[in-house]
Order: sequence, then C-alpha cells, then structure tokens
Amino acid sequence: MLSLRFAIPTANTLIPSKNKPKPGLVVQSGWNQTDLLSSLPKRYDYKLQAATADLTDGRASMADKEVELPEGLSRELMPKHVAVIMDGNGRWARQKGLPASAGHEAGVKSLREMVELCGHWGIQVLTVFAFSTENWIRPKVEVDFLLSLFERALKSEMESFQKSGIRISVIGDSSKLPTSLLGLINEVEETTKNNTRLQLIVAVSYSGKYDVVQACRSIAERAKDGQIQLEDINESLIEQELETNCTEYPYPDLLIRTSGELRVSNFLLWQLAYTELFFAQELWPDFGKEEFVEALSSYQQRQRRYGGRHS
Repeated sequence: MLSLRFAIPTANTLIPSKNKPKPGLVVQSGWNQTDLLSSLPKRYDYKLQAATADLTDGRASMADKEVELPEGLSRELMPKHVAVIMDGNGRWARQKGLPASAGHEAGVKSLREMVELCGHWGIQVLTVFAFSTENWIRPKVEVDFLLSLFERALKSEMESFQKSGIRISVIGDSSKLPTSLLGLINEVEETTKNNTRLQLIVAVSYSGKYDVVQACRSIAERAKDGQIQLEDINESLIEQELETNCTEYPYPDLLIRTSGELRVSNFLLWQLAYTELFFAQELWPDFGKEEFVEALSSYQQRQRRYGGRHS
C-alpha cells in the first residue's frame, strides 16, 4: 500500500512516468456542442455525445467480438477485479468552459469504453465509484443531474448489458435514492443476474466507512437474536456482510484513480487492504484505452507478496 511519508518511485509504480501533452482548447461560455465536437481531437469527440447513446453504436457486441490483448499485456497476469475512482469530470468541463453536466456525460462515455475493454480482455469484475455519500452535499442541481444521468444510462443500456453478458450490481446506501431509480436498479439487477462475462459493480451513495458500519450492525443484530456468538465474529464473518458480498471476487486486485489525486477517498476501505494502486494524471473523461493499458502494464510488473517475502 502507499505511504505518503515516502517519495513515490517514478518507475513501474503508482504514477505513470511519461507526461502526455494535453490538447489545447478554449471554449467560450454559451457553448455549442456541434462546434465543440468539430474542434476536439478525434479521440475525444465521441465523449460528448448524449449519455443515452447505445453502448455498441452499431458495432459487434462484446460477446460476438474477440479482441487480442494489446502488446505487452499477459492474459495470465490480468487482474480479476479492477476498481476505479472516476475523478475529474467537473475539472474537465471547467477547463473547456463547459457546464459540469457536460463533464459527467463525457465521463459516462469513458466508462462505456472501459466496460467494453474489460469484457474483451478477460477482467471479471469492474467496480466504479459513481457517487459517494459525501457527494450529497454538492449543489442540488448537480446531484439531481447525476442521479438522472445514472437512471437514463441504466435504461438505455439494459439491452446491451444483456446481449454482452454483463451483470450489473449496485452497492451503497439506497435510503436516499429516488423511488424510480430504486425500481430500475432492482429490474436491471434481476434481468442481468445470470450474466457471467463481466460483473459491473456501481457504487452509488457509498462510502467505505458506511460499508463497515452496516456490516457491524448486521452482525450485532444476529448476535442480539442469538444467531451467532461472540466467538463466531471474525474477519470472514465481517466480509460476508460487506456490500461486496455480491461478487465472487470482492477484493480489487488493482485500483485506478484518475485526475492526479493521491488518496482513496473513503472507497472500499476494507476491501483495498492488499490492492495495488495506480494514480493517473488524466482526468476521467480523458482516460481511455491507452491509459488503461498503461495501468494494467504497471500492475503486471509488480510482485504481490501479501505481507510475505519472495525467496
């Protein structure tokens, strides 16, 4: 794990060493999306399309298309579970003179691309931090937009999830979520529950502290009812009560955080005990295939010892 008391190495570790030039773009307020798209470099233009566009965009579905791994990556060393803190949507929009909503829509496009890549490359679980419990303090208009965007994306992608073999699971404190969104989450989870190609876990109204507390409360209730004894409480029992009990692989092998921030921000605190960390300088809407390959390459060069020592 990362200790901020020491200098961060520059080779094959947490932060990519190469500095990539960023495209220069000045956009005046009162922006026109058509004009903006025509001025963006080709790799960015698709990321400002409507968030409800179909995942496949007329291409072969994930299940019908075999893709070779990028050069330098090994399928045998591929992480089973990748977690992502998708940070930087707001800053991306501000840098371009756009409203925050444009950054979030661009972020959805980056997520679609990563979901597709994970399915092609044999990653079993992708967990993304979509909305934290702390995000409720943001302006109401932004919160309402984020929840609406999530609901629209779920509706528009349900058929694609099913065709592509993607199972959807949503974790977090659902008590504050709109009734319509809760109903849709239940429908999507039920519809996709037997899919096995990739499990996409979306953390909404989630925090690592909340997760541990709700697990402790559940265990306390069971103890109060006489279902378990004090000596029955151990790490395994706690892990069974965490929200990530929805997956066969609850512990991320690799955590990626974008935007250059060096913290885990109350995400999967228990589950990240032995996770490899990778901090990317790119803002989330700018994080694409090339950056994902770089993160996976860094992961595949590391030795995971879990507290032990290789001879």
